[in-house]
Formats: sequence, C-alpha cells, structure tokens
Amino acid sequence: GAGDIKHVDSIPERLKAFQDILRRGGDLLAAGETAVDVVEAVLVLLEDCPFFNAGKGSVYTNAGTHEMDAAIMDGETEACGACAGV
Repeated sequence: GAGDIKHVDSIPERLKAFQDILRRGGDLLAAGETAVDVVEAVLVLLEDCPFFNAGKGSVYTNAGTHEMDAAIMDGETEACGACAGV
C-alpha cells in the first residue's frame, strides 16, 4: 500500500518519491533490463522509501513487530521465488 497518510502536507513529497521510483523503472526498461530485474529494482526502491507500506515503511503488527512476505515470478519462464514470515 501507499502507507498511512496522516499529514496531507506530505502528499506532494510522497508523490514525488513515487514518481522518481517509477521513472527509474522506466529508465531501466529503456536501457534493456529484463522486466523481472526492473520489477525487483523498483520494489527495492519502494521498500527503501518510508512512504511506502512495505520494507522500511511496514506497519507494525498488534504484537509490535513486522511480518513481511515477498514473491516474484518470471511470466515467460515461470521461474519464481518467495519468502514468507520475514
């Protein structure tokens, strides 16, 4: 998700962060990177962005911890990988 937006003042900064990340993905595609590599790179950027509700921006569980899952699949080869409960 896009995280919990408590302050509308942060919306322009959030939009810029997301636009920068999407632009980076487009640049990678234009440079000839594979779709899977671009998806992975963009997700890493999103997870590193505190505005995104994943990775560093993850919401705490009721127990006060983080629980994260991830999966990726190459649609062409059907190769995939995943982790759960991290």
